Amino acid sequence: MTRTVSAPAPHHAVPDSEHRGLVGLLPRGVRGYALLSRWDRPIGWWLLFWPSAWALALGAGAAAQKGGAGRWDMLPWFLLGSIAMRGAGCSWNDLVDRDLDARVARTASRPIPAGLVSPRAALAWTVAQCLVGLVVLVQLTLPAAAVALGSIALVAAYPFMKRITWWPQAWLGLVFSWAAAVAWVEATGGFGAAGVLLYVGSVAWVIGYDTIYALQDREDDALVGVRSSALALGGHVRAGVAVCYAAAVACWGAALWQVRPDWLALLALAPAAVQLGGQVVMLRPAEGEGALELFRSNRYLGLLVFLACAVVGAAA
Repeated sequence: MTRTVSAPAPHHAVPDSEHRGLVGLLPRGVRGYALLSRWDRPIGWWLLFWPSAWALALGAGAAAQKGGAGRWDMLPWFLLGSIAMRGAGCSWNDLVDRDLDARVARTASRPIPAGLVSPRAALAWTVAQCLVGLVVLVQLTLPAAAVALGSIALVAAYPFMKRITWWPQAWLGLVFSWAAAVAWVEATGGFGAAGVLLYVGSVAWVIGYDTIYALQDREDDALVGVRSSALALGGHVRAGVAVCYAAAVACWGAALWQVRPDWLALLALAPAAVQLGGQVVMLRPAEGEGALELFRSNRYLGLLVFLACAVVGAAA
């Protein structure tokens, strides 16, 4: 049995919007596209951007050990790419999920089910944002560009994962961490153990924070048949998130060790480890209260890991 939730007035942003006022000032014809790209919720592009920033920062140290200089100049390009490709990914996701979104309370006000943007216009908008991503792509070296192109299939398949696996968060981890691999190749010229560990740690981190995010939709997801790690873990959500975060810290620590094998270097990760531990302690899976704020706090976690990578990379 499923239930249908009527969509709120089209001018409303989704419930977890961070900038209702700013989005509300946009002309109606533009507002729908801004919401489709989640410009009212910048947390998404920060979470996509941080793994690339970590790789550039730590990769600068790895490159220096080989006589290179790293690629700090690419940092703003990766930020632009994160904004564009996150918007394109969200637009594609909403296009594929438009029927499901109309049946879930939190997503019924998204632009397509709410009638702000037609499916055809949403497809055109997705392509337009991909073209911005193409501008960023041509700034990369050929090896890094080749790695970047490898993400296309992952991004295209993601919206379907919630229909075929209980762990779509794991697939999202592969997608949202891909920039770390691209940036590492850009900074160092190739793959390395530190880059792989940084990527794997990011995947574990994404699974953890997106499981927290999915707590908001457990009831509706169960009703409409959408799968998620929050449902798969049942009463063990906190333990599952803790394992993911512990794995992330362990992989990041191992990545730092590859660049600078010094126990003092691992102390740079201490603030990040404490922040993640705090998320686990404050998590209340049964009630679902505070899940959105804990999820959003990962933008600061990203900054803490970036500072750790920058310090260790500079000292390498």
